[in-house]
Amino acid sequence: MYEPLISGGTVRRLWIGEAELYRQHLLRLDAGSRRSRFCGVVSDDFIRRYAEPAALRSAFIYGFFVDGVLRGAAELRLLEPAGEAEAAFSVENAWQSHGVGTELFERVLLAARNRQVERLHMLCLAENRRMQQLARKFDAELSFQSGSVTGEMKAPHPTPMSVMRELVADGTDLATAMLDVPSQLAKRLENMNGPPERRRRDRRYERLMPVDNWR
Repeated sequence: MYEPLISGGTVRRLWIGEAELYRQHLLRLDAGSRRSRFCGVVSDDFIRRYAEPAALRSAFIYGFFVDGVLRGAAELRLLEPAGEAEAAFSVENAWQSHGVGTELFERVLLAARNRQVERLHMLCLAENRRMQQLARKFDAELSFQSGSVTGEMKAPHPTPMSVMRELVADGTDLATAMLDVPSQLAKRLENMNGPPERRRRDRRYERLMPVDNWR
């Protein structure tokens, strides 16, 4: 569950106070990756609003980290009615095709399984072959319509073993996140020494952090 990937990174869950890491990752996506992630063209302001802590309160987010920097992420959101959920994935260009999506998908599938999700939905553009290959790898059923592809798959039923696997992984993830705090603070201080416009933006995000209430 928590092993180095081919590119030297690790996968772990994101916790309270890490919304800014997710936001910066989404902002770093190149035009093609951003379009694939949101199934269309979106602005920086849209991403900043999307990744506000309050907006992410109901999401489970798993990240792929390299040297303390978030380079890939998977987002799981539970839907109504109960038993339904949707998943979305994003990987920065330099780390695509290195098994990152597979690792993230496994964490999302485990979380969905333990929350008794019966159907997991994924939406992508028809041109997003990489995402379609990933969905097929996990036996998702794909349907094509109006230039987009919808993937649906059934999550296995939870078992005591699957619950224990997630508890152990979450414990390891939390410990790793705490160890990452010093490097994150160092990067934030470095940013604060940047242009005044950037410093004002960082302070605004810091005020948002304490209200984060991720699961």
